[in-house]
Amino acid sequence: MATSSEAAKKAYAEFEEKVKRTVFLDNLSPQVTVPVIKQALGQFGNVVNVEFISNYTIPYPIPQCALVEMGDEKQSQGVVSELTSHPFMMSGIPRPVIAKIAQNEMFADRPVPPDRKIEVRWVEQLEPSDPDFEAIRKLKILCKKQNAQHLALIKHQLTAEENIAKQQEETLKVHFKKYQLIESIMQDGTGARLARRYGLRLDED
Repeated sequence: MATSSEAAKKAYAEFEEKVKRTVFLDNLSPQVTVPVIKQALGQFGNVVNVEFISNYTIPYPIPQCALVEMGDEKQSQGVVSELTSHPFMMSGIPRPVIAKIAQNEMFADRPVPPDRKIEVRWVEQLEPSDPDFEAIRKLKILCKKQNAQHLALIKHQLTAEENIAKQQEETLKVHFKKYQLIESIMQDGTGARLARRYGLRLDED
């Protein structure tokens, strides 16, 4: 029994060390993927693992939050410090990412604390004759209304982000075409001829 208890304590201690070197990212765009996070946070250290936290409260598969395990605690603190001090964007979406040090409760696969005690309590169902029944009924209606408003807001936000992403993609394509045009002009000698025509000096650098 003592060996089992020691093993449980050791496993939980290792888990807590993992938590310390893990960053919780919130306010992520739906466009963000695991490779995007690894590339973005790779400048702060070694990204060991990225795990998105599923949001079961809405009917949309949006990876709004993620747990990012860094190489050590110092790296995770550096990520939080940098992203808190300066607005940090991912995937070009104008939505600053929120970063915090992870908490134990955020991990779905967290081990059971060695000294945890479980208490069970019965919850009685209210009858219509109960004085609190009407108050609870109104509270349920209010919760449903707020949930509907929340879903409508998320849907509006997703539509806006999709439009922004399309605009940014189109802008990038336009700039790339301009770059290609300039490159072709410089390579076929048109740039040199225009420079001589208008008395301009063309730098070869």
